[in-house]
Amino acid sequence: MSDQEPNEIVAAAKHANAARERARKAEAKSWPIGAIGLGVGIGSAAVAAAMLFAGRKKD
Repeated sequence: MSDQEPNEIVAAAKHANAARERARKAEAKSWPIGAIGLGVGIGSAAVAAAMLFAGRKKD
């Protein structure tokens, strides 16, 4: 066996490092889903409040 051939442990370590790096890059590109959901929730609550206010009876 020559020293130039990587064994399965070295190959697995390289694969794990590459996967970790891809995951780190994907995490940096992801959208902040929690903040978007909160914004949508607040926005829809504001629309509902405006509709209730507009539809009320005026004395």
